Amino acid sequence: MLLVFASDSFKGSLSSKRIHELLSNAAHDVLGECEIVCIPMADGGEGTLDAIVSVTGGENVSYMVLDPLGRPIRSEYVVLPDGTAVVEMAKASGLTLLSESERNPLLTSTYGTGELIREAISRGCKNITVTIGGSATNDGGMGCMKALGIRFLDEDGCELDGCGADLEKVAHIDTSGLMPWTADIDFTVMCDVTNPLCGENGATYTFGPQKGADLDMMKRLEAGMKNYRDVIKREFNIDLDTIPGAGAAGGLGAALMVFLNGKLKSGIDTLLDLTDFDDRIKDADLIITGEGCADAQSSHGKVMQGIGLRAHKQGIPVIGICGSIEKGASDLYDQGISFLYETKPDDMPLQEAMINAEELYLQTAKKVFTDQLSPLS
Repeated sequence: MLLVFASDSFKGSLSSKRIHELLSNAAHDVLGECEIVCIPMADGGEGTLDAIVSVTGGENVSYMVLDPLGRPIRSEYVVLPDGTAVVEMAKASGLTLLSESERNPLLTSTYGTGELIREAISRGCKNITVTIGGSATNDGGMGCMKALGIRFLDEDGCELDGCGADLEKVAHIDTSGLMPWTADIDFTVMCDVTNPLCGENGATYTFGPQKGADLDMMKRLEAGMKNYRDVIKREFNIDLDTIPGAGAAGGLGAALMVFLNGKLKSGIDTLLDLTDFDDRIKDADLIITGEGCADAQSSHGKVMQGIGLRAHKQGIPVIGICGSIEKGASDLYDQGISFLYETKPDDMPLQEAMINAEELYLQTAKKVFTDQLSPLS
């Protein structure tokens, strides 16, 4: 029996690697001897860099940058064997870098991500992949572009800092100082969502709450994002309302496409290709995947959807183990997922479940193998 484990991390509690270790322990306890293949997964957010390096290898480059609130932190990016630089924005501008009380998308900025890109350019990298999931920001990518030399000006010609609160103040964008050599670089943007920049399904209203925005804050951010969109349309003749993925990472997707000519690609599909996923699952009897929270977004470019669709083509059953299962998760049953299991008991507070994540996951994994496979072993 061949089992393939390909789970995303549970943000804030379990890494993809630790989940695979727990799955392996549970499988051996319930089934005895079995062949196991572990493939680290991510969809462009936190953990993507580690997942890529685990398969391809590469050199980690450490660099000091500013975090989402402008504090110095040590971050890193990776240069792959073929010379491609991979920048994971979550390592510089990610939500996990902030405590819950610090989350405020009016104040946060993607400047640190821009610093990592600038360092990779200075190093001579001609191909740069930016993974843009897991952001703490809603600044339209202004902070990132500011680090590369673009100036965002208000109606008086004063340069803005480039945080979310500045979206409503942008009157002109000066690209004359854009860092040299960017025109000669191929930028790939790994993204796990297709949300537009503005509107009900846009950057602010879809992702703002998890970044600390209340309703009044979201109204202000949305108004600012519409202003930002209109300035870009007026000055660069680019209509961001027509570009899927422009709202990714609080609008960083839009900035990378508009100012750096970045090519947007599905994060999970890119990673599945890099890991030779289709070949590695050919003889699998079962695939187990998962993510921290299964919801309506899970069927739109996330790990479980990508794996389910690939596995379905080969007739391989897929089970998802998730920390929690929310409204809309049932859409995954049309995406190649056969069953969904939840590790968090209904009556347990989320914080308690995260503290006990390992024990809860192990118990659930044993139940999965008992329910699905022990009669066959």
